[in-house]
Order: sequence, then structure tokens, then C-alpha cells
Amino acid sequence: QGRLVESGGGSVQTGGSLRLTCVASGYTYNSNAVAWFRQAPGKEREAVAAIYTSAGTTNYADSVKGRFTISQDNLKSTVTLQMTSLKPEDTAMYYCAAAYGRIVRGTGLAAEFYNHWGQGTQVIVSS
Repeated sequence: QGRLVESGGGSVQTGGSLRLTCVASGYTYNSNAVAWFRQAPGKEREAVAAIYTSAGTTNYADSVKGRFTISQDNLKSTVTLQMTSLKPEDTAMYYCAAAYGRIVRGTGLAAEFYNHWGQGTQVIVSS
């Protein structure tokens, strides 16, 4: 059975950087898309970035454009979220999600497309 495992979270100061990694294992075929979501305490979950694994097309939430970069390795088993110029409002639990056997449309920045989720990794940005 496949699983997604995130890592790389931590605590940084405003302006710092973190690199989150999502590793997919146990799957027999590639996902159609992978996305990162985040959820801060008391707030709704929001999409951060998505990548179509076949074409490599990426999309970002407006709040992170120019600061975050989503990428994948050649085997398409690892997706990375490079986060720079971090702000306190980026503090949240970050989740990796993948769409296996599901059609993903548009920007891919909607949770409804994704049927596999990781456990999350915490990011804390202090001012």
C-alpha cells in the first residue's frame, strides 16, 4: 500500500528558508499531480502549490508566488517545496497530497482532486 511521508519542517525566523520533502513509496504507478496544502490553527486548509507530474506544470497560491517553488525528482517519487522569505503567516502544518487514478483539472489547487495524503510536517516562522 502506498504512502506519502513529509519531512523538513521546523522553526525559522522571518525571512528564513525551509525545504519540505514529500516521498511517495509503495505505489506501482505515478500520480497525476502532487500538491502541498497547509493548515494553521483555527483556519481553513489552503492549497499552497501543485505540480502536474507528467508535464511538470506548476501552480501556486497568490500568497506564496515568488517565494515558494515546487519541484519533483526525475523518478517522480519525491516532490520538494522550497520555501524562502518566510513570514509568520506561513506558520502551519504542511501536508503533501497526491492524486492517484484521479483526474486533476485547472491549477490543481483544490483538495477534492487528491486521494492520498501524508501526515504533515510543522512549519513555524517567528518574527
